Amino acid sequence: MSTIELSNRQKKILQIVKTSGPITGEGIAEKLCLTRATLRPDLAILTMTGFLDARPRVGYFYTGKTSNHLLAEKLKKMQIDGFVSTPVVINENMSVYDAIVTVFSEDVGTLFVTDANTNLVGVLSRKDLLRASIGQQKLTTLPVNIIMTRMPNITMCQKDDLLIDVAKKLISSQIDAIPVVNKTASGYEVIGRFTKTNITRVLVELAEKDV
Repeated sequence: MSTIELSNRQKKILQIVKTSGPITGEGIAEKLCLTRATLRPDLAILTMTGFLDARPRVGYFYTGKTSNHLLAEKLKKMQIDGFVSTPVVINENMSVYDAIVTVFSEDVGTLFVTDANTNLVGVLSRKDLLRASIGQQKLTTLPVNIIMTRMPNITMCQKDDLLIDVAKKLISSQIDAIPVVNKTASGYEVIGRFTKTNITRVLVELAEKDV
């Protein structure tokens, strides 16, 4: 949902309901010198978007909500499922050199590290790789499991988590990406990643949509 641009007629309807509500559809139509059928689509839009509410045998009344309120309500209910990106996963025995190559070839900022059973055991960021590079260690022989962030110090989420909660995790943990996982009998399987870029994509998508 974006900051909704209402038509002039819809704005007039809102003003009528604000000043005269609760008011029936017939009452609104009479004030605008239009038929009830003509107003039906406008009333449906205003009701579905949350500007108006309707009660049987009572009529329409103004909810008092602005576009920003409605957008905030929608964001609070959204889950990350549908906005998750494909994760880039590497084995814990990969060399730091190969991990650096992977970061640039895949154009990502975070790699998720798994063991031989494909369970999540670590997270590797560009900062981790930069620190290892500055340390002038033998990057071709140094395995990533030496420098990665290990379990249980990994911030994770699941695909049915609320977007707002995952965004708070990104901020509080000061990280760029979170692994999206499934709990298994032996650990956690990485099924996706959610990043600050994903949040930006959600906001852009909402801004380009009418409800």
